[in-house]
Amino acid sequence: MYDLIKDFPDHLLEALSIGRNAKLKAPDAAYANVVITGLGGSGIGGRIASQAVAREASCPIEVFSNYYLPAYVGKGSLVIACSYSGNTEETLAAMEQALANGARVVCITSGGAMLETAKAKSLDHIVIPGGNPPRTMLAYSLTQQFFILKHFGIIRSDFEASIGKAALKLKADQDAIKAIGKDLAGKLHGKRTIIYSEAATEAVSIRFRQQVNENSKELCWHHAIPEMNHNELVGWAGGDNSLSVVIFRHKDDHARSQVRMEINKEVFAKHTPHIHEVWSQGDDHLGRQIYLVHLGDWASWFLAELKGVDAIEIGVINMLKEKLAGVK
Repeated sequence: MYDLIKDFPDHLLEALSIGRNAKLKAPDAAYANVVITGLGGSGIGGRIASQAVAREASCPIEVFSNYYLPAYVGKGSLVIACSYSGNTEETLAAMEQALANGARVVCITSGGAMLETAKAKSLDHIVIPGGNPPRTMLAYSLTQQFFILKHFGIIRSDFEASIGKAALKLKADQDAIKAIGKDLAGKLHGKRTIIYSEAATEAVSIRFRQQVNENSKELCWHHAIPEMNHNELVGWAGGDNSLSVVIFRHKDDHARSQVRMEINKEVFAKHTPHIHEVWSQGDDHLGRQIYLVHLGDWASWFLAELKGVDAIEIGVINMLKEKLAGVK
């Protein structure tokens, strides 16, 4: 896991090369909507990408992580199906529904049944490197989302430059990022972690939560501002010093949300002294999100080391899949 996290910047650069060489057929007429379907490490790239392009997307983009898709998906819809293994049963079911309803389907996968279907039905697809835990291959699935969205006319921004700059910055600052991640892990060790961010970057909080779950073998939760100010903030009446708060912050967070964060910190401080702000770094909005993804990955690995657990192991998920396979 250490090496896979360390290589994240190189993964981003290789993912750019894969995307530039992808062979996608011409778009149809303008799309009414985009739905990205995927789960876990395969699906988080779509969540990050959809939030990153929200202010420029030419149509609505929704991420749907289930066996089915919304009823509106059909002709005029673009569906991006992402399964790293190519065998995620929920995503395969959703993809079949999309095809049956006449949607344009594009696949991101390393192989499996998804790639077989894509080839058999002449679907657009991008093949990414296989053989690793899906969560460690985020750079590949995330980057391909942008290539697909641009190819089909949903976005126009120069995301390639943003990702390239972010990758080089991560490589140059790797030691400093690791040090921050290690320090954060030390502060979280032995506590229950709560992750907050502004709503526009919630997907990065979700990524960190997932990494703490899988790598660090810890329960934790996340919420977004301002929504949590209308519910969860009241729940802090039951807070105590067993809780450790991580607030992911960006200098371009909404001004009113930044005011809310400062007030929230006052509420948290009445119940726990463990409040940790992590400010993003980078040249642009996407680069800053990529920075926090990498920092969070390191923090989850160092937390696993402090706990003495194997960051790679996901035996309970494999057990679940085996039991599901036995149910017809």
